[in-house]
Amino acid sequence: MDIMDDGKRWTVQDRRGNGIYLTEERWRHIVDPLNHPEMENFEDQLKETIGLGSRKQDTLNPRKFRYTMAFSDLVNDNTHIVAIVLFTFRSEGRENPTPNNYIVTAFQKETG
Repeated sequence: MDIMDDGKRWTVQDRRGNGIYLTEERWRHIVDPLNHPEMENFEDQLKETIGLGSRKQDTLNPRKFRYTMAFSDLVNDNTHIVAIVLFTFRSEGRENPTPNNYIVTAFQKETG
């Protein structure tokens, strides 16, 4: 996979038109053996979760959202991919702030 100059692996728009990106650093964090190595072969499903999944705002941090989507082919009886996304802004000098929405982590979960 080609990594963009800014460290982004890819950017996907969610159903509300928000651009959300994943960096190489965050991907390495996610698939680290101590974190969520089960995600290694499910990057396409992660993209789909961001693009088409349901979204719920965190009650304690209004800038944090949980995206979830069910899949039938996950490992260890897991049923959903969950992605945690932070919605922030980037400001370059005196220019207007621009959206800076990125995936913090992602994992698989069994929900009944």
